[in-house]
Amino acid sequence: MTATLRTFPRRLAAAGALLLSATTAAVLPPSTAVAAGQESVTTHSAATTDQERSRVDAYWTPEKMKLAGALVPEITPVPEDDTTPDDPRPLPADTPDPGAVWTHGGAVNRSVGRLFFTFADGYDGSCTATVVDSANRSTVITAAHCLRGVGAPTTDATWNHNLYFVPGYRNGTKPLGGFSIKSVATSSRWDAQPGGTTSEEVATAGYDTGVLVANRSAEGRRVADVTGSQRIAFTKPAEDEFIHAFGYPKDRLNNPDAKYTGSRMIHCAGPARPGPKAPLLWGEPCDMSHGASGGPHLARFDTRTGIGTVVGVTTTDDEVAGGPAGTLYATRLGDSAHRLYNWAQTRPA
Repeated sequence: MTATLRTFPRRLAAAGALLLSATTAAVLPPSTAVAAGQESVTTHSAATTDQERSRVDAYWTPEKMKLAGALVPEITPVPEDDTTPDDPRPLPADTPDPGAVWTHGGAVNRSVGRLFFTFADGYDGSCTATVVDSANRSTVITAAHCLRGVGAPTTDATWNHNLYFVPGYRNGTKPLGGFSIKSVATSSRWDAQPGGTTSEEVATAGYDTGVLVANRSAEGRRVADVTGSQRIAFTKPAEDEFIHAFGYPKDRLNNPDAKYTGSRMIHCAGPARPGPKAPLLWGEPCDMSHGASGGPHLARFDTRTGIGTVVGVTTTDDEVAGGPAGTLYATRLGDSAHRLYNWAQTRPA
């Protein structure tokens, strides 16, 4: 139990009631504690040398990936493989789905993946991320709280480490290889002092988008050349717009009564509505939770091809944003996210 007590403070400080952690903290409503004034892009370098890239790639073994997010990995059983059979038939358009393994293939099976990282305390976690159309064919989008907590950007402990994107992740395997990350960026709103502003407050104020620039593969290929990519748009949400969400929730690692272990990609779909307690977040009926953070919310998703338009990334659930139980909320992509995207797509891969 010592390990549990030791790791809770850092992880709760980093994520709180967002969907990164495996536990939830007290619900905090959107706050005026988020600083006013001009917002900018805050950047951070990750694996920039061949040695660092090789080290990160070697670090993420099948067992480490399967147990990423376990609060006490030393005693957590390695989850069994999810053997849900694939179904090559396309899902009928606009079919509501409160949560199930995605079995229908398509481009989304390649462009969405699991994002792994290590907290400052040395324990591992995971989120979800998506390759999006970009000039450098190396831009990946996720939630900002998957990359960092609030705090000074020059402080190493502010950021997560060993960032590693595995597109198409499935049962501890890397079907399309793994990609270390060269650099990341978030809104400067995350640079607030931890004692005065929480991660929840920054996220629910609409600043929970994060972008990553992926390193090339061992063979020298850019990530989008391997995986393909999803469209991306920075438009205002419309109530009842039909949205598809994808992610890798992993609650069962810490709760045997939970549904998902992070082994397969999960799909939800339904009409989008704003959160009553966090109106800048928009959500759909969905039973995904921790580990789904950063996953894409796709508009105009074609279930035959698996291609849609990323209009948001998963941030939290109804505990923070309100609304009906079993609602998964996204930070919708607006001007702040557009600035981050423009920074990322101009970086060399």
